[in-house]
Amino acid sequence: MLGSNARAAVARFWAPVVARLARAGVTPDMITITGTVGAVVSAVVLIGTGHLFWGAFAVTVFVLLDMLDGALARARGGGSVFGAVLDSTGDRAADAAIFGALVWWFSGAGDNRLLVLLALVCLVLGVLTSYVKARAEGVGLACDVGIVERTERLILVLVGTGFTGLGIPYAVHVALWVLLLGSAVTVGQRFLAVRRAAGDRSLPAPPSRPAP
Repeated sequence: MLGSNARAAVARFWAPVVARLARAGVTPDMITITGTVGAVVSAVVLIGTGHLFWGAFAVTVFVLLDMLDGALARARGGGSVFGAVLDSTGDRAADAAIFGALVWWFSGAGDNRLLVLLALVCLVLGVLTSYVKARAEGVGLACDVGIVERTERLILVLVGTGFTGLGIPYAVHVALWVLLLGSAVTVGQRFLAVRRAAGDRSLPAPPSRPAP
């Protein structure tokens, strides 16, 4: 996640754009859908066909819209529950498209089975990282810990992919190894945080059904 100072800087950067979009009637959901579709298409069409630098560049541009939809929601008086679910779903779709495109390329013309394995493991760990937090919050527990969250995950995979597209050897290898290790640690951190926060709490008993 972005630190508080970085979030403030991003907010200042986007402020003029947000004001114009709000006046034009653009909604946060429109931004979310545009960013998600753009990121998915860029990953599939460019990264999936071996255009690694331009794919990473295009995905980065659309991912930046993820910062814009939240700012626009706040400028319009606050986001909606549907918008929050849509945003989270879009994030998962974009992440899956990026790693899926890497798997597709390196299992075919890219011809590197190690990178296929690394990308698949990173994809699974990314899903687990998000799921543990969502499930914890669903039972009323906070779970904001972790050294590698979505921002760090995207930076690592997109920088590694882009540098590989520029001809820098082993850039994506290093990025995926670092991401794998960091994501594994993050999943462990979140499980420990949930274990501590949960203590000896039990789930509420399901409501009893009336006898027929």
